Amino acid sequence: MTFKERLTQGMIGAAKARDTLRLGTLRMLKSGLHNREIDLKRELDEAEFLQLLSVMVKQRKDSIEQFQKGGRPDLVEKEEAELRIIEAFLPEPLSEDEIDAAIAEAIAAVGATGSRDMGKVMKALMPNLTGRADGKAVGEKVKARLSA
Repeated sequence: MTFKERLTQGMIGAAKARDTLRLGTLRMLKSGLHNREIDLKRELDEAEFLQLLSVMVKQRKDSIEQFQKGGRPDLVEKEEAELRIIEAFLPEPLSEDEIDAAIAEAIAAVGATGSRDMGKVMKALMPNLTGRADGKAVGEKVKARLSA
């Protein structure tokens, strides 16, 4: 089943169950997908869809952090629920060992020697890890590995 079919089936199920939060979140996902397709003037592939989901996950995490600072537990709860719904469409996250192995492989493939090669390593690494690992955490690990 393609990601669009999964999204549509999820919306149908949420509508039948009268789950307004899930339905609203899935509609927002579909809207973001549609807007991205309009911008690109073509259909998104699986990797681009995962990238879109990663952006939405990051937005939710940032919102949660801001709402916690602002003392808004009601909005924190709503954003956390949306985050769980969006994360259900992402593939299984990689373990720390798998991320470390991918970093070592990318460093070897690029032939990186120092921290100034970080951009090359990240460029080679992130297409494989999009949606499966947090880019910020991966960047920190790469930086630590290259500066050591």
